[in-house]
Parts: sequence; structure tokens; C-alpha cells
Amino acid sequence: MQLCQRANKCNAQKFHHFLIVTFLYLPQSVKKMTSSRRHHLKSLMLQIAATWIEQEKKDAVETKEAYMAETCPAPDLNQDQAALMELCKKIHQFIDKIDEARYDAESKVQKADKEIEELKLKVVELAGVKKPALKKVRMSADAMLQALLGGKHKVTMDLRANLKQVKKEVKEESTEAVGDWRKNIEDKADRKKMFETS
Repeated sequence: MQLCQRANKCNAQKFHHFLIVTFLYLPQSVKKMTSSRRHHLKSLMLQIAATWIEQEKKDAVETKEAYMAETCPAPDLNQDQAALMELCKKIHQFIDKIDEARYDAESKVQKADKEIEELKLKVVELAGVKKPALKKVRMSADAMLQALLGGKHKVTMDLRANLKQVKKEVKEESTEAVGDWRKNIEDKADRKKMFETS
């Protein structure tokens, strides 16, 4: 097992060194690399990554088995009834502790989720709500009111219909009244004399 891990570490170090040399120190050679060489390197990287993933899965299974063997040893069922009752009590106490730890972990997770939601809302508030671009709509005032108030209300916005219509009266001045302009001046002069004498 240790020999296999050493071999994997050695391969990982070689592969890491190869990547650094290929992609960091020789950037011009990467550009000049042929497509077959590039595909070959990609396939090598994928193979090495696949072996690492398999090894990680095996390590996870082994650590789980080791933890279970350490914390939960197989019970010895060849005991008398009092010993088995004591074993059951210990198991129940252990389950209670685990439930408390699980409840604490769930409450921490829920609290963290609430904080995350609050922070997201704050980010949205700080960013501001972008108003959508309004489209120009050609609509008459009557159509707008009907859309706002609904089809039941009949409201007309024809303001001209509500206005009082006034007909212009054409004043016809008689030519006789106008007469000679000299007479008008004389009349005005007579009036002026009347005001001066009084």
C-alpha cells in the first residue's frame, strides 16, 4: 500500500513538473505544438486524472471502514442478558450524542443559509434595480383610460367636446355711423370743452 502511494506521489510530481515546463516556461513551443502532440498530452492528462480519481475513491472507502472499525466495533453477542442490556444503553447514549451533534450541525447550516440569503439581498440592494427600457406606445387617451380602468368604465377624454362652442358674431358697422371723420373730431372737441368749463 505504501509503495503504491509513493509511486502515485512520484508520478504526480513528475506530471506536475511536466505541466509546469510545458505550459509555463515554454509558451512559444505550445503554440508551435502539433495537434497530434496536443491531443496526446490531453489524453495523458485525462488518464492520470482518472487514476487519481479512482485512488481517491479507494482511499475514501478505506478511511470510512477504518473509522467504523475504530468507533463502532462489532458487538460481542455471546454475553448474558445484563451485559447486553448495558451494551444497548451505551448504544442509545451514543445515538443521542450523535443526534445532538447532527441537530447542532443542521442549525448552523440553516443559520449560514439565512445569512447567505440576507447577503444576497444586500448585494441586490447595493447594485440597484435596473429599470427596463420603456417602449414607445402609440395609444390614445381613451384607450389608456380604458386599459387602466377596465372595459366596464366608459370615459372619454375628448376635451373639445366638453367645451362650450361660441360662435363669433360678426359686427357689421354701418357706414352711416362712421360718417365723416371730421364730425367725430368736432364731437370730441365739444365734449372736451364741456369738461373744461365744469
